[in-house]
Amino acid sequence: MILQTSIYLAFAMMSLAALLNLWRLILGPDAPDRILALDTLYINTIALLVLLGIHFGSSVYFESALVLALMGFVGTAAFCKYLLRGDIIE
Repeated sequence: MILQTSIYLAFAMMSLAALLNLWRLILGPDAPDRILALDTLYINTIALLVLLGIHFGSSVYFESALVLALMGFVGTAAFCKYLLRGDIIE
C-alpha cells in the first residue's frame, strides 16, 4: 500500500515537473534556455517511464527509458553544437 501511494505521488510530481518544463520550452526567453528545458523534459520523461515500469512490473518500460536517454543525449549534443557553430555535421 505504501509503495503504490508513493508511486502515485512520484508520478504526479514528475508529471507536474514535465508540464513546467514544457511551459519553459514554449516560453523560454532564448535558445539556451529552451535547450536546457528540452533536456530536463527528457530526464522527466525517463523518470516517468521508470515509474511506469515499477508500477506495472514490466521491463519494456526500462528498455524504452534507456533508448530515450540515449536519444536525449544525442539530441541535446546536436542542438548545442548547432547553437554554437550553426552546423551539425562538419
